Amino acid sequence: MKIFAFVDLHGDFPRLRKIVSQGKLADIIICAGDISNFEQHLEKLLKLLSTVGKKVIMIHGNHEEAEITKEICDKYKNLIFLHQGVYEYKGVMFVGYGGGGFSKVDPKFEKFTKKVSPHLKGKIVLITHGPPYGTAVDNIQGESVGSKSIRTFIKKNKPKLAICGHLHENAELEDDIDETRVINPGKKGKLIII
Repeated sequence: MKIFAFVDLHGDFPRLRKIVSQGKLADIIICAGDISNFEQHLEKLLKLLSTVGKKVIMIHGNHEEAEITKEICDKYKNLIFLHQGVYEYKGVMFVGYGGGGFSKVDPKFEKFTKKVSPHLKGKIVLITHGPPYGTAVDNIQGESVGSKSIRTFIKKNKPKLAICGHLHENAELEDDIDETRVINPGKKGKLIII
């Protein structure tokens, strides 16, 4: 499966137009949050993204509210809002959890994943806005600032891929946690094959 993933666009319409063009080469598109700057032009951004003509899995970042993002996504049949949800597509299970990115321990994430983990099977792709702890994608000046809760989920469930963002300094970086490829695709985006 070909996935085109991006994060932390922050209202960059010219870049989004390029993403729509590049996304046509993928089977599915993933936005890991912060498509806007505090929801400014959020509806226009999501309308433009919907023109890609492919399924788009969306989570919100710390610049969007879950309810508002979901309400707008629901207007477009190919935009799938996946905060605290699981979506199966072509044999791949996508697990989404948006918002945040500031805490090392997230009890709400842990509660959600405890509920869904027993039902996950096959290829799993985790989509979070914040990065997992102890990787190149969460390292700021030599210190890990990511989520230990996300790392625990990855260690236990062994997703094939974990897509995240939030830390702009680490855009386009990758790392591994055991067999899981961890990627911050940044606003340029990345075509990923799993």
